[in-house]
Parts: sequence; structure tokens; C-alpha cells
Amino acid sequence: MNKLLASLLLALAATSAIAGPTCNAPQDQWMKEADFKAKIESQGYQIKTFKVSKGKCYEIYGFDKDGKKVEIYFDPITAAELERKG
Repeated sequence: MNKLLASLLLALAATSAIAGPTCNAPQDQWMKEADFKAKIESQGYQIKTFKVSKGKCYEIYGFDKDGKKVEIYFDPITAAELERKG
């Protein structure tokens, strides 16, 4: 039984490690998608894919100003970077 419980806890920890941050802001307060993209691109990012994550944050896949691949989660109200992967 302990092995089963340990396996389950390990699986849950791995799943939560893959998931990004959670944003709880009301959607009517979010920055407009076009404004968000313009702000991020003005910082030198090239956006290949934009989406709203499962945690209700803005998420981009693309490249930074140095051409390095990035996956970044942003606060949908302020466009503040919350988490970067890769």
C-alpha cells in the first residue's frame, strides 16, 4: 500500500511540475490580446504561438531577442512575466 501511495504522490508531483502558474484575475480586467502581443514584441520577443494556459495566464512560445526558444507565462492584466521554461 505504501508503494502505491508513494507512486501516486510522485505522479501528482510530476504533473504539477509540468503545469504552469495560475492566474485568478477576472477576464474582463485582462489586457487585450493585441495590446499584450504588441507590448511583448516591443521587448524583442518573436511570438510563434500565443494562448491562454490552463491556469488562465497568457502563454507564449517563440524566441527572445537573442533568438533563443522560450516558453513564458505572463499575468494577463499587467503582462508581468510569471514563469519561464526552457
